[in-house]
Amino acid sequence: MADKQEKQQKAKPAGEAKAQKAGGKGAAKQAAPATEIQAGRPRSGGVKARLREHYAKSVIPALKQEFGYKNPMAVPKVEKVSINIGLGEATGNSKLMDGAVNELGAIAGQKPVVTKAKKSIAAFKLREGMSIGCMVTLRGDRMYEFLDRLMNVALPRVRDFRGVSPKSFDGRGNYTLGLRDQLIFPEIDYNKVEKTKGMNISIATTAKTDAEGLSLLRHMGMPFRQ
Repeated sequence: MADKQEKQQKAKPAGEAKAQKAGGKGAAKQAAPATEIQAGRPRSGGVKARLREHYAKSVIPALKQEFGYKNPMAVPKVEKVSINIGLGEATGNSKLMDGAVNELGAIAGQKPVVTKAKKSIAAFKLREGMSIGCMVTLRGDRMYEFLDRLMNVALPRVRDFRGVSPKSFDGRGNYTLGLRDQLIFPEIDYNKVEKTKGMNISIATTAKTDAEGLSLLRHMGMPFRQ
């Protein structure tokens, strides 16, 4: 009997030790998120784009005063940005398409979609389904970050830049901008570029008129030509 009691007493600390180890692992798992927060790592979606904050603090009050909007929801805003690269030469050289996709992905920060021909045209040696370009559509913070880099970094690097044309609206407040060279973006490595590629950038807004769209983009920092 005495031997059994001694064995039971020795077994108890071992069980308690296992429980403490298990509890310690669970506590460590629970404490991991708190440790990340204490380390200063921002949560996903916790940091807003700089241009989004500028729009909320400065652009909305300025547009309300200029056009007399009574409801803040009626103030125009940028809805999406579409970037398109047309590359008809890729029908004869598929490597050009790979380069365009990689460069557009680096510029936009999002994987592009390859666009394909919808019908065959014998004169251009084009068959239905062939890859002829790539495009990407940006929304949310990525859209604001791209516009911020476009207006403040990329466009001023254009040679003899005097501003973009204010006449490229479509009549419903949407603006389209054409660029001849992708090298104006600092994300592109000059040594890895095989061929200069132009692109079209379409900025879709909720403005109902061109005057409202022009004022919106001007307040956001688009360098329009005077």
